Amino acid sequence: MTTALITGATAGIGAAFARRLAGDGHSVVLVARDEKRLREQATELHDRHGIEAEVLSADLATEEGIAAVEARLTDAKHPVDLLVNNAGFGNKGEYLEVPMADELAMLKVHCEAVLRLTTAAVRGMRERRRGAVVNVASVAAFVPRGTYGASKAWVVQFTQGAARDLAGSGVRLMALCPGFVRTEFHQRAGMGTDNIPGWMWLDADKLVDAAMKDLTRGKSLSIPDPRYKAMMGAVKLAPRGLLGGLTSRTGRKYGPK
Repeated sequence: MTTALITGATAGIGAAFARRLAGDGHSVVLVARDEKRLREQATELHDRHGIEAEVLSADLATEEGIAAVEARLTDAKHPVDLLVNNAGFGNKGEYLEVPMADELAMLKVHCEAVLRLTTAAVRGMRERRRGAVVNVASVAAFVPRGTYGASKAWVVQFTQGAARDLAGSGVRLMALCPGFVRTEFHQRAGMGTDNIPGWMWLDADKLVDAAMKDLTRGKSLSIPDPRYKAMMGAVKLAPRGLLGGLTSRTGRKYGPK
């Protein structure tokens, strides 16, 4: 039986990954800050699917939290075969409106934690010549829109570069870039969502199904919906200056309130 470790596992995309992987018979290590929710989730997955569900309470915005997950990923007696770096958050407000401490915390979670946890997992995977890492980014990575998009652009570039370096090793890396997904993300950031068109919303479980298919196909980048694939194709053709203005207005229309 293989083991998957999922960060940000108690809600949204992370919870959908946990449900899918447990349903496929994988043991899971669930990582998040809220230990009570983790234990409730672990019990439910164990009872429903008969798999082993381990919990690890860790705040990836702290050194202690990242180190605790690194230690679990490097435990040779209990190897992790699939890592899903899903933990993340957004800050309400435009550049210079957000406190620097909050910006740095986001970079620690989105960039430093992803780098360190991927590295911790991949070293053992390469020795075993099998394993995979899914780093959850966003379609925001492809448009010039604030520090959130910049951090997710780093995730995409790092993941695809590392995937090339590991080609032939038996280890797969994939950046997952969803659009708007119905999760707790916007609520936690204090962002309004009433004015986001219904067609732009994605279902977390369907998103994970598409992502797992892309991972099996060996893709290093997954945009798991035809609508967003078409939108990102248009983004590649748009002039950067025009794109910057459009994404800025879109951010104000659909973003934080």
